[in-house]
Amino acid sequence: MGYAAKNAQTTQAVEFNGSSEDLKLNVVYGAAHGTKCFTSGAVATAGDTIVLSYIDEFQFAGSDAGVVGVPNSDSDFGAGYAEGKVLMSKRVNADYYSKMMAEKAGSTVSLDANYDAIQNHVNGMSIADAEALSKDEKAVDAVSGATLVDTAGYVGVLVDAAK
Repeated sequence: MGYAAKNAQTTQAVEFNGSSEDLKLNVVYGAAHGTKCFTSGAVATAGDTIVLSYIDEFQFAGSDAGVVGVPNSDSDFGAGYAEGKVLMSKRVNADYYSKMMAEKAGSTVSLDANYDAIQNHVNGMSIADAEALSKDEKAVDAVSGATLVDTAGYVGVLVDAAK
């Protein structure tokens, strides 16, 4: 089964009782977590409410690290990569990245579980409330299940997508 199909099976379901014509989907790219990666945030909104959100992040890793590169990394798209590097999705490679976070920073929560906790917290919020959370230095304390120090940054990327 493909990664997208597998991920769709485990994504939180949300109920939406409005008209599908009121739904708007936006995707943005930002820097929620420093300068060595980029974040993708996707948000479905209905008016001023975030109905559903999704976070992923992309970073270069050593091609010998055993990670799965983004599509076409092994063909023309990957031709411009630095020698020995591959662009990876942190969600697709959550086990690899989470293990590295545990070793380097003592993390006890997997990266994909952190992303899911942030998404689940933001889903159903007004854009204004999510924006206020994105400016809160202690946002990580407000999001149950999240341990990422850059939680506010991830929420901010979702807010940018919601606008």
